[in-house]
Amino acid sequence: MKKLNEKIKKLRTQLNLSQEYVAKHLGINRTAFTQMENGNRKVMAEDLEKLSILFGVSADYLLNDDEMSQPTVMFARSFESLDETDQAEIMNLIRFKEQLKAQRQSGNAS
Repeated sequence: MKKLNEKIKKLRTQLNLSQEYVAKHLGINRTAFTQMENGNRKVMAEDLEKLSILFGVSADYLLNDDEMSQPTVMFARSFESLDETDQAEIMNLIRFKEQLKAQRQSGNAS
């Protein structure tokens, strides 16, 4: 089971966010955030809320051993905020990529 500080660091690096950026989002200095990320500072409830919003995950995910697919969750939340035209464009791209994958697989089967 990953600790909270390990999940914070993992999500921050996956999103290519600097410690400075996350610290500003939390309203603390970088040193305080570094201590939080290293497990040397407690994560307060308000920090947890801000982190979950920033990372696009639930506070429940951060606190528990729920290993849901983070890219999937983040995609779903981002997709939801787009207008219908942009959503349709993304769905067309997904279908196109699925067709390419199927063609590659059928080519490898020959």
